[in-house]
Amino acid sequence: MAHEDGPGAREGWAAGQEAPYRDVRVTGRLAAAGLLLAGAAWVVRGAWETRLALAGEPGSGPPDQGEGVHRPLTALEDSYHLVTSVGGVAVLVCAVLFLSWVVRLRDNARLLSGRPPRYAGIWVYAGWIVPVVNLWFPRGIVADAFRGSAPGRPLPASVNVWWGLWLLGMLSGVGIVYEDSTDEIIARAYTEVWPLLASDAAVVGAAVAGAFAVRAVTAAQLARMRQATGPRSPQPV
Repeated sequence: MAHEDGPGAREGWAAGQEAPYRDVRVTGRLAAAGLLLAGAAWVVRGAWETRLALAGEPGSGPPDQGEGVHRPLTALEDSYHLVTSVGGVAVLVCAVLFLSWVVRLRDNARLLSGRPPRYAGIWVYAGWIVPVVNLWFPRGIVADAFRGSAPGRPLPASVNVWWGLWLLGMLSGVGIVYEDSTDEIIARAYTEVWPLLASDAAVVGAAVAGAFAVRAVTAAQLARMRQATGPRSPQPV
């Protein structure tokens, strides 16, 4: 549900009453840090996949030998399982921090523009997992909040780079969103490591571009908030 705060309300805030903006400076920094953390986890993941490729598949074959049979893992394979588990935790932390930032960004954009967001609030979360719409809703939500915060300004290029690289990683089937089990990815590292590394590179690039996008969008909104409230600083809510 949208707030009814329109231009008249914003004029009142500028005249002396402080606007109830939510803090995006700290949450933006945390979201950017979370993205870089996830990117670092995927760098380590790519390094382990390279180690697997260089070591070569054991004579006993892949870990998953079919029909429910799994051979004992080598020390390197076992450590790769640990690396992917740690990477999963990093992605979860990144998701929580990023979504926290997006929620606050949308709330502030609604106050600044005097109009409701283009996308319903449920899509902040569901937009990442519902098939088909997950190809553009998350980017659209960020872009809509930016346009509500900085009307007339072009969308930062980093937003499109972030989303393009994210899609490359996702659609490859081995990025952050993947269906293969860890043992199946180990088998692929032994036989076709380059597609894995290309997907890892896309994820790392998306993480770095995403951090720049968060900083750019946050900076634009903070600048608009300063214009709307005068010399006062926005307070966390």
